Order: sequence, then C-alpha cells, then structure tokens
Amino acid sequence: MLQTVAYMPDFADQLREDIAANRIQLPTLPEVALQVREAVENENSTAIEVAGIITRDPALTARLLQVANSPTYRGRVAIDNVQMAVTRLGVKLVKQLVITLAMKQIFQATSEALDKAFRDLWSDSLEIAAIARVLSYNVDSLEPEQAMLAGLVHNIGALPILTKLDHDFGYETDAVVIARLMAEHAPDLGCEMLRKWDFAEPLLNIPRDCLDLTRSPAEPDYADLVLVARLQHLVSTGRSDRNTCLTRWEGYSAFGRIGIETEVTVLESEESADQIAEVRSMLGG
Repeated sequence: MLQTVAYMPDFADQLREDIAANRIQLPTLPEVALQVREAVENENSTAIEVAGIITRDPALTARLLQVANSPTYRGRVAIDNVQMAVTRLGVKLVKQLVITLAMKQIFQATSEALDKAFRDLWSDSLEIAAIARVLSYNVDSLEPEQAMLAGLVHNIGALPILTKLDHDFGYETDAVVIARLMAEHAPDLGCEMLRKWDFAEPLLNIPRDCLDLTRSPAEPDYADLVLVARLQHLVSTGRSDRNTCLTRWEGYSAFGRIGIETEVTVLESEESADQIAEVRSMLGG
C-alpha cells in the first residue's frame, strides 16, 4: 500500500495541498536571520544595530563569536563581542554567516525517526558545503561564504518530502521509495523554498542546477561548485566511484570551469582536508 501511494504521480500536488492547508509547514528562516538580512540591506544601518539584532539570540551570538575567532577569520586580536565581529568582518560577511549558521535550526524534526533522517541530511549537506567552500578558492569571482551556503541548501527540498512521509506513514517506508521521491520532487521544492526565503539570485536554482551534469554556463557558478562537491562527497563516503556512470568525472565540464582536474579528490589533500574539517567545526558538524 505504501509503495503504491508513494509512487503516485500526484505526490507533489498532495504535498503542496498539505502545505497550503497547514497540515505540513515549509521550514522558514529563523527570525534573527531575516532581521539581520533586512538591516544589512538598509544602507542606513550601523554595526551597532546589526550587532544588537544578533545578540537577541544567545546561541547564535556564541556561534558567531566562535566562527569569528576560528582560523578562517581571526585576526591578531581575539573578537570578544558581536559589535567587534561586525566591525572587523563587515556587515555583508556577517549577514552571510548569520544565515549560514541559522540553517541548522531548520533541520528540526517532530519525531525520532524523522530526526535521524534530518540529521543524516544535515551531515551530507554540511560536508558538501565544506567541500564547496574549499573549491571556491579556485574561482576569484565566487565567494566562499556563498559557496558554503549553496552547499547547505542544495537539498533543502528534501525536508518537506521527509516530513510528509513521516506525517502520512510514520516514516515506515522503503529507502528506494524515498530516493525516488527525492530525485523527482526535492529539486523543484528546494527552488521554491529559496524563492520564498528571498535568497540571492545566484543561489535560487542551486537545488536543480547542481544535479544537472550536462550544464554548460559561460562562467563558473555556485552550482558548479556544489555539483563537483557532491560528486567528491559520494566518492569519499563510498556511495559511488569515479568510474560509474554517475561519476565518470572526465565528461563533466563543471570540473574545468572551476579549475579542478578530474583526477583530484580534495579530501586526499591534507591542506584541503584541514580546511574542510574547520568548516565542519565552524558550522557545528
């Protein structure tokens, strides 16, 4: 019965009906992230005002200070308050970091089984975000923080799918069913969610574009970074290898656009592995 229901072609329509009827709620960005974004986009906002918004959330404050003092961002003098972090890092960078740090709050489940699925999803997204950030160092036109955020949200459309399965079936379903539903519906749902969240244009289509192995944009973009990061993650976790039809890397132009040889796996480099571990630590992995 479950497989028949799950494979129905109107699954996405049913999910959207559930969302419209408030039976299932799409995740929303935490209020503090929305307020920081609004303040930063107001050219009259000051570092004091942005810092004041952030400090309303003690957990986020602590994590931002931890990140500001990490090897990636720290200067000669330790940062011991949020205003100092905003002043030294700049409001634009702080905005990106706040949204990125707030993403973990979205992966909150309502049942024990769903919680495990969300944690697994977060773990994969976190690793891909870390790899994408490291890969971005090869492309001057792309920002490491945006690359990191792109990796975190690349599979965000999976959350409402998992939530519906748990809501309707208590999450007692087959891994093959889940994988098929994800492949068919998560990319479009993810793009829809990023639009609702008013994400920046370069990230809006990440959930779809990072799965399109045949893309050939004129310039490297964040989808290229996430696509390559995802392939490298699949290999590093043993879920695939570079000789299968999924990861025959030589045929994928994204590698060339971001300046990575297809023979290279970033985790095999000690320096890259350290950088990836630092991002993992930064984001609470």
